[in-house]
Amino acid sequence: MTDKYTPRPEHRFSFGLWTVGNRGRDPFGAEVRPTLSPVEIVRLLAEVGAWGVNFHDNDLVPIDATPQERDRIVREFRQACEDHGIVVPMATVNLFFDPVFRDGAFTSNDARVRAYALQKTMRAMDLGAELGAKIFVLWGGREGTETDGCRRPDEAIKRLRDAVNFLCEYSLDQGYDYKFALEAKPNEPRADIYFPTTGAYLAFIETLDHPEMVGVNPEVAHETMAGLNFMHAVAQAWEAGKLFHIDLNDQLPGRYDQDFRFGSANPKAAFWLVKFLEDVGYAGPRHFDAHAYRTEDYEGVKDFARGCMRTYLILKEKAERWNADPEIQALLAEIKETDGEAFGKFSKETASALLARQFDRAALASKGLKYERLDQLTMEILLGVR
Repeated sequence: MTDKYTPRPEHRFSFGLWTVGNRGRDPFGAEVRPTLSPVEIVRLLAEVGAWGVNFHDNDLVPIDATPQERDRIVREFRQACEDHGIVVPMATVNLFFDPVFRDGAFTSNDARVRAYALQKTMRAMDLGAELGAKIFVLWGGREGTETDGCRRPDEAIKRLRDAVNFLCEYSLDQGYDYKFALEAKPNEPRADIYFPTTGAYLAFIETLDHPEMVGVNPEVAHETMAGLNFMHAVAQAWEAGKLFHIDLNDQLPGRYDQDFRFGSANPKAAFWLVKFLEDVGYAGPRHFDAHAYRTEDYEGVKDFARGCMRTYLILKEKAERWNADPEIQALLAEIKETDGEAFGKFSKETASALLARQFDRAALASKGLKYERLDQLTMEILLGVR
């Protein structure tokens, strides 16, 4: 049975091999679900109605695979994607799991580790391009410290810049036409990760040799872990023209990275996020970087995946209702009644006129803004009574 909340290809919903394929392991317990092959995961995603599948290099090809094994795996995976109408919009590289990266990859003190990290990333780019990916995400989960005695942080920044510049040149040389998306996180697995927020990466990007090739991949959980407003980070990235990709999940502030089903912990925050993405016309992939509960079997994993997409579409409809609500729109018109040009561009004349202008501070401060009513109407839409 289908309804208006059934995902379609134009919604551009994607999942990673590591998300629906997550076996439920945590620091205190072993896996609870059997391993699914990449081909089986593609079949599962097609069954739940997803549009795309993403992968780290070693999600698809084991790190120690022979060239012959690699080619066979890639051939079978490509055939499965073609058979089930699944595309590969994004690829990434795992620079955090293997012990060689225990003290970082691009920022490691060991030049041999930094060189190996570049080699591994180039090969991951080759793999992604072979399967049609146009976005390449870089998450530096080990690019951080437990003790700042290990290296000067400015040296780490320089090393990361050198690596990203190198990868941009490799993409140009190979004709891959990649857009790189940098993913921030404040901590975990390291005590402190060098680029903890989306804003930190936005500043870093402007120091690169090819800033036009590099944007960000904000993740709900990563900003929320630090108690930040995720939608504001997304808006900053969008306004800068750098929202190349987005990771959707959910998270409680101040916890470890929980990767809950989208909208399951903070539905109001999820609503504002969906409304923003739809209002501005974000056309990129909507990628769910989340995991099913450890309690679930693979039927429960399907429920999880369907739930991520269904919640997004429900909130999309709520946003449309919010935008069309007469009382809400009347409140917005009243709030914006003096929202004209405040001062214009600078000139000696406009500056002089502004300095000479008289403001009635008491009158400006006395007006009620009706934000309580606006927020209550929002809640009534979300709760289904309006």
